Amino acid sequence: MKRFIVPVDFSDASINAAKYAVSLTNDIENAEIILYHVFSHITFTTLTKKDEGSRQRVSEEALEEVKSKIGAGRHNITVIAEEGSFVETLADYVLGNDIDLIIMGITGSSRISQVFMGTNTLNVIRNVNTPVMIIPPDAYYRGLKKIVFTSDFKDVARTTPFPSLKKILDMFKPNLDILNVDSEHYVELTPEYKIERDEMEEKLGQYSPTFSFLRSYDFLDGISSFLETKNIDAVITVPRKHSFLSQLFKTSHTKKLAYHAKVPIIAIPA
Repeated sequence: MKRFIVPVDFSDASINAAKYAVSLTNDIENAEIILYHVFSHITFTTLTKKDEGSRQRVSEEALEEVKSKIGAGRHNITVIAEEGSFVETLADYVLGNDIDLIIMGITGSSRISQVFMGTNTLNVIRNVNTPVMIIPPDAYYRGLKKIVFTSDFKDVARTTPFPSLKKILDMFKPNLDILNVDSEHYVELTPEYKIERDEMEEKLGQYSPTFSFLRSYDFLDGISSFLETKNIDAVITVPRKHSFLSQLFKTSHTKKLAYHAKVPIIAIPA
């Protein structure tokens, strides 16, 4: 069984991510969706055990309402509400319940709202050792027929998490594009890039990948153009240090991609 967890804070972005998850699992046999909410602990000396229990019941009832709206009649949707700190509590649940994929919404069009509204999603990517699918606020499920994996093509044999990547590819069975965006690409690839490409092809040859090396001085512009031209359904990225993908956690191109892409981004742990 494949298990997908969708953190729900009842925002429009999280509800849209839950809708996406429901449509996604229509194409996956034996899939389970967990709608998951973390409510914070309130410390008052007057708070009784009955009051504490009521907060969990209210949260569970709200999750049941979401379930009825997005998955009426579906028997593969579970609701869970827990008390705690969001990232830590989610990490513990994911670790203890064999979760295959976290599906989260992200929102915030202004600089200030990006900082606050996107913090939870980006912190989950940093701190939970499970792939995270980020669903843009306007995204809707149209199948995952074509996925692009972005790579910096630096020491790919050691730095690319091929088992996690293959698990995602085996789950969705898409056509695979592998993309490198760099400002120094010219007509011919350098010998170094050719060596890395051959290594990548050896590891992922069973998926018959197509390779693209795009010259662009702006990562966001380059990949956005590629997504539109190739009609890509999702992007896989590996946030890690010492590559442009590490900029996912900084004020940079890839962070902008997380907020402004029209298709989901799947971040797999390095």
